[in-house]
Amino acid sequence: MRTNIVLDDDLVEEAFRVTSARTKRELVTMALKELIRIKRKKNLAELAGRIRLRGDYDHKELREVRGDNS
Repeated sequence: MRTNIVLDDDLVEEAFRVTSARTKRELVTMALKELIRIKRKKNLAELAGRIRLRGDYDHKELREVRGDNS
């Protein structure tokens, strides 16, 4: 999607300094992905204490079945 936007020059400069982005397009894409990741994570955190796991649920056993070494 093409669009024209006015960006804060100071924010753009700082964002370039703290990321590996080489273009404004790449920078904006990175920013949007990060915003989505943070919002999804927040939404999951809001579920804390609202989800009940089965009494016999064993997350460590699940790791062994999947082959995770965590």
